[in-house]
Amino acid sequence: MRKTLLSILLIALTFPAFCQTDTDAIKQTINTMFDAMRKGDSTLLKSAFADGLVFQSVGTKKDGSTFLENEKPDSFINAVGTPHKDVWDERITWGSIKIDGPLASVWTPYKFYLDNKFSHCGVDFFQLMKTTEGWKIIYIVDTRRTNNCPE
Repeated sequence: MRKTLLSILLIALTFPAFCQTDTDAIKQTINTMFDAMRKGDSTLLKSAFADGLVFQSVGTKKDGSTFLENEKPDSFINAVGTPHKDVWDERITWGSIKIDGPLASVWTPYKFYLDNKFSHCGVDFFQLMKTTEGWKIIYIVDTRRTNNCPE
């Protein structure tokens, strides 16, 4: 009996090590997006996105007013896949990840580099949904600036 209980306890304790958590899968989806940007691989990039992806940016005009820019995901995907001499390297810091069933939100401060030259920084906010193929990005909104970068 003792041996059986010990075996069950060991299996129960090691089982999570063999299972990928939703948090890990969500991070992998977002990392896939950034890997695709660095590689200039639009096919890899599209694999991280769900159909109907919404892409926006919040910015500040010179007069200090705030604006919302709606971007076309296909334009971004094409830009990533179009040969360019500089590597697009977005480096993130994992912030909060919240999950409720098939919906997740992720807050990631970032710094963007063209090759190794700093370009801008801000925060990315992702919404993802869990599909039969795994977690897919359904919404991205970001901020962009060149100073006061979040850590």
